[in-house]
Amino acid sequence: MAASAAQTRLTPKEYIAFERKALPDAEIIRHEYINGELIAMSGASRAHNLITGNISGELRTLLRDSRCETYANEMRVSTPTTTSYFYPDVVVVCEEPRFEDDVFDTLLNPIILAEVLSPSTQVYDRREKFAHYRQLASLQEYVLVAQDKILVEHYHRQEKQRSTSVTPKDWIFTDFQELEESLPLASIQCELSLREIYERVTFPD
Repeated sequence: MAASAAQTRLTPKEYIAFERKALPDAEIIRHEYINGELIAMSGASRAHNLITGNISGELRTLLRDSRCETYANEMRVSTPTTTSYFYPDVVVVCEEPRFEDDVFDTLLNPIILAEVLSPSTQVYDRREKFAHYRQLASLQEYVLVAQDKILVEHYHRQEKQRSTSVTPKDWIFTDFQELEESLPLASIQCELSLREIYERVTFPD
């Protein structure tokens, strides 16, 4: 989703209360939260919604007989060490899900996070957001998917660094640009074909 900075500054407790009050109202915009600053999340394009649905749908099918759970769009993820909160497009958790409190709407231990890029968010998703996500010890893979062309970027935490790796050099980067290729997700022993990821998506001439 597109992101824009909001002027209001809240404490983490005030932010969570604000989001929980607003979320049932479809007309109220969700916000991510970085060190007291609200980041308003605007509506997503058709391509963005298709890609998000394709990824989450395929993962649910592939992981049906496992202990893993897949969420799309609405599951808030907390990075406690940076006091920040985000709404990833797709989230996978495979251990027993751990939540911030007993409302069960703020996840602490995702294993995979995926974001669908847009012109207004791609720098934010690649840099600032990934810097926060890397603080999550549970996170093993980060996936970025372009919506205006065939491009999937994949970051996989190196095995020997899994407990401490928080810098980009500790992650293996691979990109995929052909529909015939498949995205390997080693942490859940699955593959997603790019043709499935981009099903029904049309691109600008």
